[in-house]
Formats: sequence, structure tokens, C-alpha cells
Amino acid sequence: MPSAPDLLIRSATLLDPGGGNHDGDPREADLLIRGGEIAQIGKNLSPENVEPFDAEGLTVSPGWMDMHVHLREPGFEHKETIETGTRAAAAGGFTAVACMPNTDPPLDTRDVVEFVKERAEGQPVAVHPVGGVSKGRDGEALAEMGDLAEGGAVAFSDDGAPVWDAGLMRRALEYSRMLGMPIIGHMEERSLSAGGHMHEGDVSARLGLDAIPSLADDVMIARDVLLAETTGGSLHVAHLSTRGGVELVRRAKARGVPVTAEVCAHHLALTDRAVEETQFSTNTKMHPPLRSPEDVQALKDGLADGTIDALCTDHAPHASFEKEVEFTAAPNGIIGLETAFGLIGRELVAPGVLSLAEAVEKLVAAPRRVLGLPVPRLEEGRPANLTIFDPDERWTVTEHDIRSKSQNTPFLGAELVGRPVAIYNRGRMAVNDELRLAKAA
Repeated sequence: MPSAPDLLIRSATLLDPGGGNHDGDPREADLLIRGGEIAQIGKNLSPENVEPFDAEGLTVSPGWMDMHVHLREPGFEHKETIETGTRAAAAGGFTAVACMPNTDPPLDTRDVVEFVKERAEGQPVAVHPVGGVSKGRDGEALAEMGDLAEGGAVAFSDDGAPVWDAGLMRRALEYSRMLGMPIIGHMEERSLSAGGHMHEGDVSARLGLDAIPSLADDVMIARDVLLAETTGGSLHVAHLSTRGGVELVRRAKARGVPVTAEVCAHHLALTDRAVEETQFSTNTKMHPPLRSPEDVQALKDGLADGTIDALCTDHAPHASFEKEVEFTAAPNGIIGLETAFGLIGRELVAPGVLSLAEAVEKLVAAPRRVLGLPVPRLEEGRPANLTIFDPDERWTVTEHDIRSKSQNTPFLGAELVGRPVAIYNRGRMAVNDELRLAKAA
């Protein structure tokens, strides 16, 4: 992708929560980009030899990050590739993603981590690999965590599987403390979840499906919180989904335990009732499963009071032939990059759970703070790392909007609120909607 020319973004609403020199309040301004940097911010700018982009009615924020995606490469390129996954990320307004290690081979050696980074070079979406906690992600022996860090890993996880051995998890958290990098925990006690296909509750009982109790997540969260408290290692709770889990994280933070948490957009938008309402659509099957309405409310409360740090997708592509099977035989997971912000707008911003600035902060600064990455800002002299979006647009999801290699989403036909328009990063621009291309001066 060629470098973008110098760019003048005109008449935008600039939103940088907690950053810049304007207290994070939205302000109307032009933004001049030269050589990939923010050269000037002001009103009625009229530089020469720039390409204009009319952003009237649009908002510009620092670039968003999704800290939980599955790019599937290497090994599962029939589901997704780094190229198609970053294309989906750009369409969703993300300028950075952290990719999980459940590939083949897994991201448990420096060579594989470096392969992923090399494959992502030259894209406007930065890819940050998450290295494995254990060799082969089998939970038996620690991966060479220091070597993975030197190769470019930003965190460690066996995501897709829990670290079932408490002793191994303790040692991993001890290394986490020494390296200053978090362990991202897939919270699942498999002796409780084994054989389950959806949330355990009234709906699963009515449908006669083997189910996964909330306790399967909560038991593992409780264990790992205690280990983090003992070791001082940084624990990040992936895809939080239960009332009990929210309360465990809330209490741990109150005690000063180094724990953070994320929630996926789909866990805010759907409940276990979707399995019944869609007549067992396999696009309502994921792990953790869709939970109860009470769990969803607890997640929203956890976002509002700061218990939950970051918003993410757990983007998990699967080919159509893998999902077009019986519900009990289908793999877990759905795609989410393209629809995440519209769901956040519909479920959080529009009803007032979070302000727009608070939601953007959980997409910009929060995930990068968890991972120890620099936070982009709308400041002169800083690299231009931007997301351009319409926070109010109501739109209906169609197949045309899906840029992933896979189509496994339950949100086709759904009306969302808020839509990404373009991103700019690394001197490159990706425009989501050709109708929004720059107008003449």
C-alpha cells in the first residue's frame, strides 16, 4: 500500500479523551498531516500541496486498538490471514490489533512471533503478537517468555485454552512481573465447562443443551487473582462475561491487585436467548458463551464504574463449512472487527452507559496501557495515528460491510449506531466508505 500524500482533514470534531492540551473535550478544527505526523491543528488552515478530506460532521480520535483478535495465520489461512484480518480491522476503525497465539504453529517461539510481525509490515494496521504462556499451548511447560518478548510479543496467553496448572500459572505471573508484561487469562475451569455448548440457565434447560455454568469462569478468575496478588504479576482477564467475574475483578482492584479486564462487544449486545431465538444459529455459539440478561447488565455496570478497562472483539473467524453444521458440532467464535463500534454505540453510548469520550478511551488508551504500548494523541509533532468516524450514523449490517475472509457473524441485518469511516496510521490511509472520499477545496 503506497504512502498517503500530505493530508488536510477539514472541519472535524477532534476527540482525545485524557490527552492533548484541551482536557479531552471535543473541539472543531482542521488537522494537517505532513510526512505521517500531525503538523498543525487549527481552524481554517489553508496549506498548499495537500490532499483535502472533508470531515464535516465526522469525529477524529486517536487510533483505536482491539487487544483480542485471532488472525489465524500461520496454519488456518482458510479462515483468515493477516492481510484479510487487518483489512477487517481497518474497516472497523482499528489502527492496531493484538493477535492471539492459537495458530499452527502457535506463537510460542520467537521465530513465529517475528514471522507475524514481518507479514504485517507495510499495513496501516499495526499487529502486536501475543506469545504463548506454555510451549504448544498445552499447559505443561513454560514457553521462553523472555525470548518471545525480545521477538516482539506484547503479552502472553494460551487463549483458546486456560492455563490449567496453577503452579505453571504462578511461574508465568512471576515472569510477568520481571518482564513488565501481562498474562492474558482465558478463564475456564474445564472440569466445569466440559461438554457444554451454551450458558447454563433457563434457556439451556428448555432447549435440552449441555451447558457451561458461570462458575467455570468465576473459579478460574478467583484462582488467578489470588496468584496475581501473591506474585505481583500483571493479570488481564480476557472476555469477561459473568456477574461473578465482574465482582471478583472489582474486589481485586479495590485490594490493589494488578488485574485488568476486557469485555467483548457481542457479550454486551446478545444474551443466551439468542440461541433459541435464532433456532440454534451457530453464529450464537462462542466461548465464553452468551450469558444471561443479568450478566449483560453487570458487564455494563462494570464498564461504567471502571472495573472493566477495555472494549474488544475476540474476532474469531471460521469458514462457512465449519459453521454450517449442527450447533453442538460447530466451533466456538464469531467475527467482530467490522461491527464492534456500531454495537458499542448502540449498547453503551446511545443509552448513556458510557459517554462517547469514555467509550473511545476504552478503545484507545486502555488497551495500550494494559499492554504497555505508547498511546497515540492528537498533538502537533506526534505521529498521525487516527480513526475517523461518524458517532451518530445508523446503519444496517450487510455482507458488503464484512471485509474478513469469513462471514460468521450474528449481526447481519442488525441496525447499529456509529460507523467508522477511515483510519490513518504509519503514513497510510484506509477509507472504509468510498462515498466519504475527500472533496475538492
